[in-house]
This record gives sequence, structure tokens and C-alpha cells, in this order.
Amino acid sequence: MTELIERAAAADTPAVELSMQQAINRALRVLLAEDPDVLVFGEDVGALGGVFRVTDGLQEEFGDKRVFDTPLAESAIMGMAVGLAMNGWRPVPELQFDGFAYPAIDQIVNQVARMNYRTRGAAPMPITLRLPSFGGIQAPEHHGESLEALFAHTPGLKVVAPSDPGDAYSLMLQAVRSDDPVVYMEPKARYWDRRPVRLREPSDPIGTSRIVRPGRHATLVAWGAMVQRCVQVAELAAEDGVDLEVLDLRWLKPLDAEGLAASVSRTRRAVVVHEAPLTAGLGAEVAALVTEHCFRDLSAPVQRVTGFDVPYPAGPLEPQYLPTIDRVLLAVQRTLEY
Repeated sequence: MTELIERAAAADTPAVELSMQQAINRALRVLLAEDPDVLVFGEDVGALGGVFRVTDGLQEEFGDKRVFDTPLAESAIMGMAVGLAMNGWRPVPELQFDGFAYPAIDQIVNQVARMNYRTRGAAPMPITLRLPSFGGIQAPEHHGESLEALFAHTPGLKVVAPSDPGDAYSLMLQAVRSDDPVVYMEPKARYWDRRPVRLREPSDPIGTSRIVRPGRHATLVAWGAMVQRCVQVAELAAEDGVDLEVLDLRWLKPLDAEGLAASVSRTRRAVVVHEAPLTAGLGAEVAALVTEHCFRDLSAPVQRVTGFDVPYPAGPLEPQYLPTIDRVLLAVQRTLEY
């Protein structure tokens, strides 16, 4: 075990201030160092270090046989990942932007997600698809999407979306070490969020949510960049005596129904916040689970605050599309009126 891995595993590791981008980079270094079968590849991840510099310095440290660029061909990238996984490698491909995943959907849904099932376990797919996701940076069209419902709906895939640097580090370790394919959705708007991080081994099992802020009057359920938006809402609501709990789902597949139900049963109200369009978004699944598990405890219908049922907008229109603090506060007010 390398010195880097030992430091990451130590229980008394001191906190280091890192951005989410740097935390993911640290995790990839640990994974590349501990397992010679881990490969990092994709669009500009090598010498450039990725468009968001998440893979900065990895090729220099581990060589261009383990960290390398690919052609700008997303279907080919995922097809190569399938072949590598079938031959014992642990691929970590990156598609650079979530909107670029559409050409690779055939490979992701029909090969990556199904191969283990199709072969009765003879061909596991330990693939972690790194996908810079969601909005918040006012990028051009096709550079901001919210595809979690599509991937979570696909049997065979795990889906995870970190919300801060500490979780980004530990969840990346869990994802790459898993023998199942994981879509790792990195919220682009939070790449530069800097916080003290303890580089420790993950302690929660896959599929575990976490309470970011405890509260009494209602639960705000979110993932990715919307977790911080909900924390801002909770802080503002507290000024008026409203105590909101913020639940970060983290794993969107498998989804922590038990943790979700425990939180909502305590607060008796729930508001789900996500960036994707409303219709058939993952918030509908969350609302259904809350209703199934907490029906007798609910004091109000589950509220949803989401993007609108339009194509994900580019550039200057994005702030009008994403859930705002005011929209979330309005939903909180509606649920408290029951």
C-alpha cells in the first residue's frame, strides 16, 4: 500500500482544504496507485488534465498507458470500456459533458448495464462513467443536462451524485471499487466549492443518504448542486423560525428509501428539489416512495421544485430555468400551510 493510500485510510487524517475538482483528483490518484487494473481515459483527460482539470497531473504520474486521451467518439469510448471490463480491467471513462452522453446511450443501456445479467455474472462491468453533469455554469447548448432519471431507470446501473468535496472523494472510491457499473455525476457548478476534507476511506455502504442539516418542520430532499441551494433555503427559513432538514440522497440508484422515510416521518413534510424537468423526473420516484412509506405520517402532499418541461437552456437563460431560492421557499410555504 502506498503512502498516499495509507494517509487516506488513517482515522486521524487532518483536514485539507480542497475543491471538489481536487478531491476527485485525489481519489483517482489513490485508485490508480492501489490497483494496476484501473484505467482513466476519455476526451482530453491526458496531457490537458480534462476540461475542468479533474485529471490534472495523472498522466504525468501514472503514464499514458493508464491515463490517456480518446477520439471524440462517445459510443466508441463506452464500447472500449465494455471490452476492457470483460478482459479484467477497471475502466474509468469520462465523456467531458453530460450532454455528450446521448451518442453513447446505446452502449450504456444495452451493453454496460446488461452484460453482467446477460452472462449470469460471468462478465461483471466494473466501469465508472465520470460525467460532468447538471447546470449552473451557463455553458452552451448540450453542455448542461440532468440525466439522472434516465440512468436510474436503467436496470443494472448504479447512479451517484456528490454534493461537496468530502463526498466526492469517498464516493469516487466506492464507485470505482464496485464491481457494478456506476454513473458518477459530477455537478459542474460545485467543482470549485472549497471545504476542509478528511481523506478517509468511505464508511457508509453504497446506497446511503445523509442528513446535511437536521430540522423539524419539513425535509428538503436534493442531490448534486441543489443540496447547497437547499442549505441556503434552510438558513433563510431559520430566520423566520422555520427549521428545515436537508437530506442529500447522494445515491440515486440504489435510492435510500429507508433513510428518506426516516427523515420525512420525523418532519411530516417533504419538498424535493432537482434540476431536471418536472415530468417523470426522479423527484416523482422520491415522492412515490415517501407516499408509500410515510403515508400515515404525512401532514401535507409532497412538493416538487424542478426545472421546467423544456429543453435544458443554454447560457443566459439558465438562471430562469434552475430552481431558485424563492421557488423553494414558496414550496416550503405551501407545505406548511396544510
